[in-house]
Amino acid sequence: MLAGTVFGLVVGYMAAQLGVLPSTAPAVAASRVELGNLYMDAERWDDAIRWYREALAIDASLPDVATDLGACLVSAGRDKEALAALEQALAKDPAHRLALYNRVVALLRLGRAQDAVAAWQELLKRHPDDPQLERLRARIERAGAGAGR
Repeated sequence: MLAGTVFGLVVGYMAAQLGVLPSTAPAVAASRVELGNLYMDAERWDDAIRWYREALAIDASLPDVATDLGACLVSAGRDKEALAALEQALAKDPAHRLALYNRVVALLRLGRAQDAVAAWQELLKRHPDDPQLERLRARIERAGAGAGR
């Protein structure tokens, strides 16, 4: 209970500070990213999604933020929206490991096995030695998508 209270106080303070921060776009976007990060860490997906979207509305050139938005949307079960955010991230950074990874997850959950396999192969091509991929390989094989290496 105390951890939730402290979290609420910290986030409340940060949100209140948005009105007194410098008004330059990078500073405003960064403040929203920080709030999104706090909410993401607390697995409060809808709150994180809100702040990441606000940051991207200010500065759409942030592939890490679009990736975090996509990851939150995947975690919230909003896979179609996640796919759009992840495609936005990959348009800016085609090799972004987490965007590629979460794109495979979203495609699997949407039942798009062939697209998931193609996305999986792209992920393997760009990041062949990533140990996290073994967990994803198992999900693809369980889905019957046949994700050979």
